[in-house]
Amino acid sequence: MTARALWTALEAIEATGGTGPDGWTADGVSIDSRSCAPGDLFIAILGPSRDAHDFVADALSRGAAAAVVSHRPSNVPADAPLLLVDDTLRALEALGRQRRARTTAKIVAVTGSAGKTSTKEALRCALAASGPTHASAASYNNHWGVPLSLARLPLDAAYGVFEIGMNHAGEIAALTRQVRPHLALVTTIAPAHLAEFADLAAIARAKAEIFEGLEPGGIALINLDAPHADLLAERARAAGAARVVGFGQDAAAEARLLKWVARDQGSRVTADVMGQAIAFGVGAPGVHWAMNALAVLATVHLLAADIAGAAATLPQVSALAGRGRRHDIDTGQGILTLIDESYNANPASVRAALAVLGDTSPASCGRRIAILGDMLELGAEGDALHAALAGPIAAAGVDLVFTCGEGMAHLAAALPPECHAHHGADAAALLRPVLETVRPGDVVMVKGSLGMAMAPMVGALEGLAVEPPVHCAGGGNAL
Repeated sequence: MTARALWTALEAIEATGGTGPDGWTADGVSIDSRSCAPGDLFIAILGPSRDAHDFVADALSRGAAAAVVSHRPSNVPADAPLLLVDDTLRALEALGRQRRARTTAKIVAVTGSAGKTSTKEALRCALAASGPTHASAASYNNHWGVPLSLARLPLDAAYGVFEIGMNHAGEIAALTRQVRPHLALVTTIAPAHLAEFADLAAIARAKAEIFEGLEPGGIALINLDAPHADLLAERARAAGAARVVGFGQDAAAEARLLKWVARDQGSRVTADVMGQAIAFGVGAPGVHWAMNALAVLATVHLLAADIAGAAATLPQVSALAGRGRRHDIDTGQGILTLIDESYNANPASVRAALAVLGDTSPASCGRRIAILGDMLELGAEGDALHAALAGPIAAAGVDLVFTCGEGMAHLAAALPPECHAHHGADAAALLRPVLETVRPGDVVMVKGSLGMAMAPMVGALEGLAVEPPVHCAGGGNAL
């Protein structure tokens, strides 16, 4: 039986109100010509620095089925299959809205100050045990990523999982009304984007916007251990949530973490999920991963999906690059363990990563080493929040700390001299001292905000390998 096309020309024309030729079908949707695959519908978005209309010809040369444009680019053939619309971003949103209106899938929306992408990926695998599941790619959680993810939703999906992020108040409200979830999950509330918000309560109010898009009868799932959980619950009820469910270690949690035992490459968890006792493995280490796994299983239960099948997937999901993935690097003289947390950072996620570093045992004569870049967008509290990491570093038994950035200079000043190895203006300034310091047996963790460009540090450490690094998933998980 031939698989149904994701979009036909007539469906796309009807959804967008545009004009163009009939006869083509698309199996995917793309907004980046570099990754455009044969059979994709390419949408030429006008970005802050580039106009994708300049790349329509490239997309078509790569086999795009058609392109959505607001004007005809001069370098495409006269017979090119172009769908002409007034505004290409609005057209993308229209495609997403129509696909959401036609799907029979149960829809989950995920937000939070940390753990969004990892939890979304774990939900993708957990729900797939019960039926065909679609989820946002990568961290596609903004004003173009959300409608793109919706436009990619296959009509035969049983479940859809969508990540929603924000930098400013009001962003989540607009996006959740496109997603219209049956269940909305808030992973946690933590200091992030404080430059745009007065305090944690303001962040919680912004995250609570996710409940404004709930379908009638919808469920709100919140972390009862997070700050301002009461505010989240209040906002969910005010938005019309039919049920508000809590997860966490709090005694009032309906999905409750009862026991967590750390392992070098994961943990063992015992929980009570709405009255059902369940024990399961989590492939990535850290209590924060156990908590996100608990949220995953609570979601599965609340959607009446297979919780036993979902639990069986958790040890099989590997940690994501930049979000805790482990690399065993064979230097030829021994193994160096690298914990790649380079994708982003805020105070909560750095503390969690330091706790994982503390739970990881170096080899004989090895050391725990943290390489930390600034946590950006923290506003007036930034200096104090950086300096406050000295406590978690000591608690984790970290032997050496390398720091870079203006904010981390305050942490460097707060650390004992024997613990602080080197400070640089940026990550590039740390490359030489780090590479001269690390040795086999060490466990090295790299973390910083995306704007600090910590990923090249990870690449340089991987370059110490005499063979390609092994990505150690342990039991495997990416929560």
